[in-house]
Amino acid sequence: MANQEHIVTSFDDELNSLAQKIAEMGGMAEQQVGDSVAALSRRDEALAQRVISIDQRMDELQRQIEDEATRMIARRQPMAQDLREIVAAIHIANDLERVGDMAKNTAKRVFAIEGNFAAQRLVSGVEHIAEMSLAQLKQVLDAYTARDLDGALAVWQRDDEIDAMYTSLFRELLTYMMEDPRNITFCTHLLFCAKNIERIGDHATNIAETIHYLVTGVPLTEERPKKDTSSVTTVEYTESDD
Repeated sequence: MANQEHIVTSFDDELNSLAQKIAEMGGMAEQQVGDSVAALSRRDEALAQRVISIDQRMDELQRQIEDEATRMIARRQPMAQDLREIVAAIHIANDLERVGDMAKNTAKRVFAIEGNFAAQRLVSGVEHIAEMSLAQLKQVLDAYTARDLDGALAVWQRDDEIDAMYTSLFRELLTYMMEDPRNITFCTHLLFCAKNIERIGDHATNIAETIHYLVTGVPLTEERPKKDTSSVTTVEYTESDD
């Protein structure tokens, strides 16, 4: 009996270790996104470089979570809820690592934009999308911690709001480019930044779907709400995440 209790306690400790690493990744992802947009707005290259540097820690944490989870599955052979806990940690770590990549790519644009920073109002549009994406990310991470299905579904249902905001900014940037070819380079950089941040919202929605599976044991099969009608969605998105 004592041995069985020890096994259960040890397994719980391993699950807690996964949860702590997810929490660390989540906090770092939120910081990266906020700092990358602040660096863009202020043209702060030092801050942008810090965002890029942090990404190595995000990658390391993801690898640790995957390694620990794989060992747990092989050693414990968990079933039902326990197995879902481990699989969910792997999926969420992957989404958070991708959020870090999106923030890193936005930070890299700070160095590419150089001196062409005439339309600060357009940068404010990127900031607005970032605020909403960050709110979604924070809420879904809180939902994961609390195993809050309603909170996760609320994030999932609001994905179209970020899409609509991105589409509006896309059209505004396109107008600036058509009005004056000198705006093309600057606006193109902002478009990539806005798309990076819109994709952060997508990863928050992915996490919401993972929470649904974790809590209920069944996948969320409804069609995801989307309102991104910009023409850029017809072109393959090829920005490097390296």
